[in-house]
This record gives sequence, C-alpha cells and structure tokens, in this order.
Amino acid sequence: MENEKQSITAAELWQQSGLTGEYEAWSFSEASDKLAALVKDGIKTATCSAYDLYEAGDEPLPKAGDYSVILDSGGAAVCIIQTTKVRVCTFAEVTAEHAFKEGEGNRSLAYWRKVHADFLTMELAMLHRTFTDKTKVVCEEFKVVFLPVSA
Repeated sequence: MENEKQSITAAELWQQSGLTGEYEAWSFSEASDKLAALVKDGIKTATCSAYDLYEAGDEPLPKAGDYSVILDSGGAAVCIIQTTKVRVCTFAEVTAEHAFKEGEGNRSLAYWRKVHADFLTMELAMLHRTFTDKTKVVCEEFKVVFLPVSA
C-alpha cells in the first residue's frame, strides 16, 4: 500500500483546527479534487460563482471573515480557508488579477473567460437563465488558514 491518506470529515478538521464560530463545508462543483489540491497548495486563492445562484437559493453572499472547509469529491476535508475579499461585478468586469488568483490553466484572463463562460452557462441553464457578459458574478478571494495534521 502506497502512502494511503486517511480521510477526515469537515467537523473533525474544524475541531482539529481549534477555530471557533460558524463555517460552511463545500466542494468545487467542477474538477473538485484538482481545484481543492490547488487551494491546499496555495495556488488557487480565489473563486467565482453566479450571483443568480445565491439569489435563487435565497442564500447570503460570502463575506470577508467567513470560514469554509474545502472538501474533495469524496466529501473528505482538504483544508480550511477564510474569505478575505468579496466583489460582485459583471462577467466582463472580472480582472486579469482575479483570473490569475483562481490558479487554473495558464492563469490568463482569456483562459478564465473561456472556462467560466462554459461553466456559468451550464449553471444558469439549471435556473432557466441565460449567460451573457453582463451576468453578475461573485468574485471571492481567500487564504488557507488550516491544513490537516499529517498522521
């Protein structure tokens, strides 16, 4: 057996961290293992989602100071992040700096726009809404504040 990792739940990781207060536990909807690894490695320090999803689900927007436990595709906790900045803007207004912080592909704005246009089109279709450059997005920046203790 090659160096098998033991998985840990969000609640176990939260307890292990010693942090207090509320947290959300979630995984990235596309390529969750790959994106969680980028977060854990400090490469991915931002994410983006459709504003309409929060509105449709009557969910509050993330805010600076919020904690999240990032999960892999199997539901195991990978790390804890803390939101540092949230900005709502149109898709067309997303900056090259934000695209770079998302850490995906070649980290360019062109790459970011291509992948996120496809992703947002799919997400909004579930709400029977259409994606355009004027679609509002929630750009979130974060930092890793806790990694699991290695066994």
